[in-house]
Amino acid sequence: MKTIILRFFIENWPRKLVALILAIITWLVVNQTLTTTRNLSNIPVRILNIPTGKTIEGMQPNGRLAKKITLTLVGNKTILDELTPYDLEVVLDASDKPDEWIAGISKKNLVSLNPEIDISKGISRVYHPNFLVRMAKLVTEQIPVIITQPVGEAPRGYQFLDVWPYRLTLTVSGPEELIKRLKLKEQRITFNLNDINKAQLDALASNLNAGRTEVISYFVPDQWKQINIPLLSDTPIEIDDVQAKALRIDFVRCNLIPIEKPIPVTLFYPDKYLDTLNPATLSIAPGASLKSVHGINLITTPLYANGVDRLFLQTVEDMLQIVIIASPPSERNLLEWSIEFINPRQLEDHYVSSLMSDVSDEDIRLLQPALRQEYLRNRFRSYMNRFQLFNADDTTFDLALFIKDDKVEIHETSQEPPAPATP
Repeated sequence: MKTIILRFFIENWPRKLVALILAIITWLVVNQTLTTTRNLSNIPVRILNIPTGKTIEGMQPNGRLAKKITLTLVGNKTILDELTPYDLEVVLDASDKPDEWIAGISKKNLVSLNPEIDISKGISRVYHPNFLVRMAKLVTEQIPVIITQPVGEAPRGYQFLDVWPYRLTLTVSGPEELIKRLKLKEQRITFNLNDINKAQLDALASNLNAGRTEVISYFVPDQWKQINIPLLSDTPIEIDDVQAKALRIDFVRCNLIPIEKPIPVTLFYPDKYLDTLNPATLSIAPGASLKSVHGINLITTPLYANGVDRLFLQTVEDMLQIVIIASPPSERNLLEWSIEFINPRQLEDHYVSSLMSDVSDEDIRLLQPALRQEYLRNRFRSYMNRFQLFNADDTTFDLALFIKDDKVEIHETSQEPPAPATP
């Protein structure tokens, strides 16, 4: 067996070597000259020499169009098999072209992005559908950006209060018609509270004077102040509004703050029920939770506020009342009630005035006076909208109210604090 194998390789070895070399050469020549056709999709298009004051819809900052094309390429099979859409781009020249023209794409318009692939020798012909190029007037405008209510949950021990400012502008350049459409349709940014952790807020809180404020302002990082507009850029665009520097998410620490003043309880008689429900026919029944002072019913239960700051509570606590809405038992078994603020505009002015004169809060002091006042007024209104009463055990204070004979019976109940809203 060994002799046979040796004879196979040794006998006439010069002829066999020549035959092997010729076979390799033949294979290489055939392989390199083999022609094939291949469709390649998602080829980027770059347009050069666009006239001053003109642009093309979908033009990216790097000169490429957002729209990509499909080409049919004819050429060397080996090279075409290696090609991907990332290896080449189409480059067109807009010099001396009208505002609307059909681009012809040939081999000379192809540029290799891969230095290891020589498409000049590997591609012989290029076929493509008609590619229409429309140039438009280039304009620069400011478009509105709305900061929406965040999603997610605030870190443990904190409540989301507000985001400010609510509205910013973004300077963009692009085709006139596209920019007009963008100005009419607000761009929106929504932050996620889950991206903020407790340690970050605790660190901010530790820098505040103890007891001075319960409000923690988390200034939004620059990388969050970006917006995606694919028709203008393939990367997020940074918001350039000067007010973006003040963009913040406000939290308030979860602390029960005692309400020092008693809260009056009154009845409201809707007009449609006045014939049967009015001060002469319906009044509030005495109860263990009430005391009457000069004919005014006052809640005697110790009550607390949460999710507000102390200055707000000091401003409004003697201008609060619980209002019970009278309605016949045939419509509802339990009456509705709400917390009302007396003369809220004056309360707001007082709160804002107190903080405008407080120069100890550096974050607020650095704002321009008009912006500072707007920011503080928004904070006060957020407090009013979210205001609730709590018991000493942190349960939500509630009342069960119903009509018995000609009296409104008042019974206290309690509820677990509502769970934070989730998106």
